[in-house]
Amino acid sequence: MPFTVTGLSPDPFIPLYGLTDAELAEHRALRVVADGPGFPERIELRDAEPGETLLLVNYEHQPADTPFRSSYAVYVREGATELQSADGLPEVLRRRLLSLRAFTADGMLVDGDVTEGSTAEPLIERILADKSVAYIHAHAARYGCYLARIDRS
Repeated sequence: MPFTVTGLSPDPFIPLYGLTDAELAEHRALRVVADGPGFPERIELRDAEPGETLLLVNYEHQPADTPFRSSYAVYVREGATELQSADGLPEVLRRRLLSLRAFTADGMLVDGDVTEGSTAEPLIERILADKSVAYIHAHAARYGCYLARIDRS
C-alpha cells in the first residue's frame, strides 16, 4: 500500500525566525547549531548539516481533543519555508529506530509498534491496511520526539 510522509508546515515557526534568544525563551524555544548527526529537521524531512541553525521548539503534533493529545520538542531549521513530503520513507526516518502510533480520524490511538526505520515499510503497510486507521505518527523511539505524519497515498 503506497503511503506519503509529510513534514510540518513552516507557518507556526516563521514568526520565531530571527528572534533574539530572550524572545525565543518567551516561546519556550531555543536556538541551537547542529554539531553532528542527531538533528532531524521536521519541515524539510532531513538531518540538519553540521553548522546549520535550528530552533528547538515545543510543538503540539497531536491536537485532537482526546486523552492522546500530545506535544513534544522538535527541531526546525531557522529559515525553512517549504513543507516537504515524500512517497515512502525519507532517509531521515530510515536511519532511526521508530515508534509508530496509529490514530483514528477522531484522534484515538488504535495501534502502535517499534521498528527500525530501514525495515519499516511492511509494518506501515500492515497498519494502514486497517480501515480504522486514519494516519500514523512516526516518533524517534529513543527520545520520543515527533518526526512526521504518514498517510495513505
